[in-house]
Amino acid sequence: MEEANAEPAGAPHGAERDGHGDGAREGAGHAEDEAREHGGDREGEALDGPLPEGVRHRVVRYVATGFGGLTVGELPAQLRQYARFTPSRRLKYAGNAMAAAVENDAAFRARVAERLCAAQPELCAALNEGTPPPAADPVDVAAVAYLLRPPGWLKLVAAAGEEVERAGAERMDEAAREELDRLRAERDEARERGRADSERLRGEVEGLRRESDAVRRKLRAAQSDIKRGEAALRKEQERAEAQRAELQAQLSAAESETRRVRARLGEVEAALEASRKATREGRSVEDMRLRLLLDTVLDAAQGLRRELALPPVSVRPAETVDAREPAKFSPKDIAARALAEDDPAILDQLLALPQAHLVVDGYNVTKTGYPMMPLEKQRLRLLGGLSQLAAQSGAEVTCVFDGAELAAPVLLAPPRGVRVLFSKAGVTADELIRQLVRAEPPGRPVVVVSTDKEVADGIAKAGARPVPSVMLLKRLSRG
Repeated sequence: MEEANAEPAGAPHGAERDGHGDGAREGAGHAEDEAREHGGDREGEALDGPLPEGVRHRVVRYVATGFGGLTVGELPAQLRQYARFTPSRRLKYAGNAMAAAVENDAAFRARVAERLCAAQPELCAALNEGTPPPAADPVDVAAVAYLLRPPGWLKLVAAAGEEVERAGAERMDEAAREELDRLRAERDEARERGRADSERLRGEVEGLRRESDAVRRKLRAAQSDIKRGEAALRKEQERAEAQRAELQAQLSAAESETRRVRARLGEVEAALEASRKATREGRSVEDMRLRLLLDTVLDAAQGLRRELALPPVSVRPAETVDAREPAKFSPKDIAARALAEDDPAILDQLLALPQAHLVVDGYNVTKTGYPMMPLEKQRLRLLGGLSQLAAQSGAEVTCVFDGAELAAPVLLAPPRGVRVLFSKAGVTADELIRQLVRAEPPGRPVVVVSTDKEVADGIAKAGARPVPSVMLLKRLSRG
């Protein structure tokens, strides 16, 4: 990378620098003094138009190169931000700004001219004397003259512009002549190729004409054959169309009959399936109720046999005597025995009854015990406690939640020993609990946990035993 204060290319070295340095500095100093003393006269001189493009680029390059030898205070305000840039970066980012500054700021232009004369003392001295070197590049002469502003600098700049334009015109003329010669050669070559191609194409056209005549004769014969074939094809198509219409009519009639038969068959199958389903449901529900009632009676009998410590015997004479037998225990017969209404011991006694079924109003219990928790955590906590209670008591446990407001089924894995039910849309959890109680056979002990008075009254009429939610919560907290 070039250094920001790199010395301009072509600067003299050693003795050469010593030999011409004083003259260059004197010339540059003379130019700077002259710019200060006679600035008004020189500034009055102006170009009729913009600098020639080549001269402008050369001026900007000289400014970018001599830029690094100046202090920040010697720079115009708009150029100080580029003080640390390398010459190449100044050319890229500050070209327009440097061109404007060297045009409008005479002092800055004089400082740049001083650095330039230190690099090209012979050219600067010759321009100050009014005798530019004949062999020098006109663009260099014009750029240095533009910066030094010696007498007659406008003519030097104009002459350089004319020289650049003349050289460009000469290059364009030379290129045009070369292009014209190339095009003439291509034209002659194209003419030769055209004549050869014409002869070849004439022969090909003659051969193609003969082939075309033969093909035309064959085409006329083929067209005659095609017309005869088309006539025969039309006859076959008409006959096939008539057959197709007849077959379509038969197919439509068959499809109509098939749809009618299928509809009738579907009705018969639906009626048969409904009949089978009704038969299965009626039989399965009655079988289930009878089985549960039988299990309840058997467990009660076994419990009574153990309590009385009676061995299995055959009928005794005393059993034939007509007398009243004691009634069987039911959930309503459990005595509080000086216990509090919400004592969990009462719940243990109820669950110890044979074939006991515990039905829990889920949200009624969770909102009584831990209402601040999210519903999902309420359900999980309650079901975990009910699972332990089912394992300890051996009773059947069903937990009912209100699902009437649910947009979709709840994803839940019921714990072991606990049946989890959600009420359907339009059905409350209270109604589902009453349906569960009514579904049980008479005589089976059913315990319902809910503090809802309407639920308690309804299930009590159906033969179930209501207990408050606080009792279950105390029992679950005991573990």
